[in-house]
Amino acid sequence: MIWAAQILQGVLLGGYYALIACGLSFMFSVMGVINLAHGSFAILAAFALWVLAEYLGISPLYGLVVVLPAMALLGVVFQRFVLERSSRAGFLIPVLSTFGLSICIDNILFQHFGADTRSLAPFLDDLSYDSWEPLGGVFVGKLSAYIFLAAVALLGGLQLFLSRTFLGRAIRATAADHDTVGLVGIDARAINTYATAIALVTVGIAGAALAMRATFSPYAGGPQLIFAFEAAVIGGTGSLWGTLLGGVVLGVAQSIGAQLNPQGFLIAGHAVFLIVLVARTLFGRLSDLLLALLTSKATG
Repeated sequence: MIWAAQILQGVLLGGYYALIACGLSFMFSVMGVINLAHGSFAILAAFALWVLAEYLGISPLYGLVVVLPAMALLGVVFQRFVLERSSRAGFLIPVLSTFGLSICIDNILFQHFGADTRSLAPFLDDLSYDSWEPLGGVFVGKLSAYIFLAAVALLGGLQLFLSRTFLGRAIRATAADHDTVGLVGIDARAINTYATAIALVTVGIAGAALAMRATFSPYAGGPQLIFAFEAAVIGGTGSLWGTLLGGVVLGVAQSIGAQLNPQGFLIAGHAVFLIVLVARTLFGRLSDLLLALLTSKATG
């Protein structure tokens, strides 16, 4: 029963990891950009919700109505003034630019809010600690369950958006061939702006989930970036449902690791990530070798 509870908690934790990894995977699949400011943007959204709740008395759930459009607008500015300009200099410069931006965001937040940790849990009444007991001795936190459902709804909604709408199909076409979509009337520059705005909205949702379920501080963006990167790689970068699977695998690994050893929470997650990374690298090399052998035999 203890192991069942740990696995269930890991699955629910994976819902949050899927949320935080969604925007990172989405941006990479469309623009090929690894956004190292991803975690810092999530913390920025968390602080925005906290300010609205602390000083204006606005519930975090209602605060999303203000914060998410602001994150979308921030995504437009981010794309036009950082990513678009830096991408002209090659692949490395956008990575360095987003890294520098993350440092700026972290230090600005530290200057204004200090190093104290904060949480949105006090503004959620009993939702922050209430739970169900579906089985004897197995408890399911309501907030964790709602976050998992939000992750499924967000990923499913994005999947439908990409497959059923004109803008979604344009984003997929731009991701497939950025240089030639202009031949069919698609403005790749505008599509990248829309994609970044969408990605920042998902980051805002992830920041809200983090602030509701745990504590956060100005320098908490780095660990969130690592979790997002690991979940995206485990599930397959660019795959939305793979992101959910990667988050669940990472969450279950961390939950089981914590049960085995108090220090095993992070170690188990990193170990699973490295195993998947090495396995994919070896599989890729074996596939290339097999393809080369088959090609040589066919031409010989």
